Amino acid sequence: MAILDSVKARFESSLFDIRQLVQADLFDSELEAAKELSKHKFTRAAGALAGVVLERHLGQVCENHDVKITKKNPGIADLNNALKESEVIEIVQWRFIQHLGDIRNLCDHDKKIEPTPEQVDELIAGTMKIIKTVF
Repeated sequence: MAILDSVKARFESSLFDIRQLVQADLFDSELEAAKELSKHKFTRAAGALAGVVLERHLGQVCENHDVKITKKNPGIADLNNALKESEVIEIVQWRFIQHLGDIRNLCDHDKKIEPTPEQVDELIAGTMKIIKTVF
């Protein structure tokens, strides 16, 4: 039985690794698409896409660390707060992600104020940093 458990654990670990690699590749592709949108002056769309990548990545980090989320449709702030409260991320990372979430909200929600291309580029670059450094 111990051999069977060992094989099962190794298999599950390999599947986890494959899933993480595929997801990382997908996120990279989506961020490249966000860069292209930004380059062609589709600022809100670029920011929205980068925000989706950030939100999905944070959701995966919560799952990786068994951080329970009770909200049905958590956003960046919900996931970020849960990661901070579970001590998965530090205050500096939390503040940085909070700032990125504010830019994403500007792209997605506030139609009175247009996000600047610089803000969206910061969101894209920041999201790239987070997906490479926060697991």
